[in-house]
Amino acid sequence: MNDVIRENRNRTTAKRAGALYGMFIGDALAMPVHWYYDRRALLRDYGYVSDFLSPQNPHPDSILWRSSFSAINAKGEILHSQARYWGQKNVHYHQFLEAGANTLNVKISQLLLESLRENGDYVAEDFLERYITFMTTPGKHRDTYIEECHRNFFTNYAKGLPPDECGVDEKHIGGLVGIVPIVVFYQDLPDRARAAALEHLALTHPGPKMTTAALLFIDLLLNVLAGTPLRKAITDHIGARKHPLALYPFMTWMAESDEIVIGRRLSTACYVEHAVPAVVYLALKYHDDPEKALIVNTNLGGDNAGRGAVLGALLGAAHGVESFPRRWVDGLLDPPVEIQRAESSRLKVESRLTGNGRTKSRTHRPTGKPANRPTGKRAHGQTG
Repeated sequence: MNDVIRENRNRTTAKRAGALYGMFIGDALAMPVHWYYDRRALLRDYGYVSDFLSPQNPHPDSILWRSSFSAINAKGEILHSQARYWGQKNVHYHQFLEAGANTLNVKISQLLLESLRENGDYVAEDFLERYITFMTTPGKHRDTYIEECHRNFFTNYAKGLPPDECGVDEKHIGGLVGIVPIVVFYQDLPDRARAAALEHLALTHPGPKMTTAALLFIDLLLNVLAGTPLRKAITDHIGARKHPLALYPFMTWMAESDEIVIGRRLSTACYVEHAVPAVVYLALKYHDDPEKALIVNTNLGGDNAGRGAVLGALLGAAHGVESFPRRWVDGLLDPPVEIQRAESSRLKVESRLTGNGRTKSRTHRPTGKPANRPTGKRAHGQTG
């Protein structure tokens, strides 16, 4: 009996690690060809990508030349030494990253992993303190591009808004990357996983589109972490016909080429109404081949890093960390930190959920209904 318990625990540990490593791997693999919309240019510049590579300039599809951001005061300064590259043509979004490095959204998820590990629970205030320090301290990361969710957050933060009210309505798949650590951390407490994940999402990616996308992703990730095969988890959602992002004709698309489905049927861009169904399609088609799934996703271009992180999390949760090639696992420059709730932490969370010793985070709000949250204007462009 002890052997069975030990085997189940080992399998659970492998699936949890798989979700986290899958997120990091899917992002790092796509990083050098991130936001390539011209697939011929991608193939010309990098070949068919199947390993971690370093990015190179020029980036023919870069829109940094028509992107701008100026902090209204020192409190909102987040570009630091990278500011001089904004407004220039052909600059790669991740020009200073090395092969196996992760983009900014995944680096920020590492902050959340560290917070969960040290607190034994999700504490929004602690994450926000880490996030603000990380973004406003020069040299904490080497990414040139900072997505507009962060730019909007720090514009409002510089105006004096409380940190938990700085987010602006969002619609980009990059926001789903940040909730993976929470779902993994609370995978055996599904209600707490959903509540904490949605609370966290609302800090930087509030709004109904993000909530809708997150609910599907959270359910799929919880399902596969609990042992449901990935294909069955997806087809069950398709069959239920309840979630709007699961209503596409995925089974019909199985007979079409990936380039047609993600490119014509669905956009390769970062907007959740296209990017999340694209992940579902790839996860369904390549449910039993994590390596091929992430390679295909990478070479499809567009927001392949955002899609790759979400897709990698699902595949890793389904098959465990051992399903990824050793060269990818070992090749990550900054792999995910381990998170494991202690028994005392579990009892504390369960006590709160049952009403004993109930606490309420200062950042909690009803899902999808942020109070007095600014809407802000969006920058024109294909990226987040």
